[in-house]
Amino acid sequence: MSAVRVLVVDDQPMIRSGIRALLETGEGVDVVGEAADGHRAVGMARALVPDVILLDLRMPVLDGVGAIVQLRSDPTTAGIGILVLTTFDTDQNVLAALKAGANGFLGKSADHEELMQAVNRVAAGGASLSAVATNTVVGHLAGTANKPPLHEQASAEDLRKVASLTSREREVVTLVARGLSNDAIAEHLFISPMTAKTHVNRAMSKLHVSDRAQLVIAALRAGLLGED
Repeated sequence: MSAVRVLVVDDQPMIRSGIRALLETGEGVDVVGEAADGHRAVGMARALVPDVILLDLRMPVLDGVGAIVQLRSDPTTAGIGILVLTTFDTDQNVLAALKAGANGFLGKSADHEELMQAVNRVAAGGASLSAVATNTVVGHLAGTANKPPLHEQASAEDLRKVASLTSREREVVTLVARGLSNDAIAEHLFISPMTAKTHVNRAMSKLHVSDRAQLVIAALRAGLLGED
């Protein structure tokens, strides 16, 4: 199996060096380049076409959200996995990054195991959104209740998929976004764990996603988690 090719993007040299060191202590990952701003990152991504980009949000010249928009609009880079590096508690653009097309979020304090799992998951075409990340994203969403909803620009297809969910499936998706396991969802809703699992699987099928992280991302993008 070929190594996962990673581009590390952060305006702080020490953070880039630390991430590179963590990645290079494991097997199956090849750091193909580093960039200190979004503009440079986009250019390197077009030239190198890595499997995954570890991308900071706060950068000079072009920030992370702007870089994601450019990467997703270019056929050469549109399919690259993008894993946003964030401190969660201070970054205010996590929702914008998600809407722009980020595949997941990784805390800058993540250890080697968390980093490798997130990179490999995104490289395989999945999403990486931990319970901490989902809670943070949903918390940001709740804090923007008086602003225009995220789903104002959702496609008709996204809205159609969400509309196909039953009320119970919508409820279950909300609980998944809170980081609850199937067992915890079952206890919360007074149903069996098997029934909870069935609802989760049906919601994933209707939203055309393959895992729980992607389920939360799809629901956020379509505005489902912004509903009261």
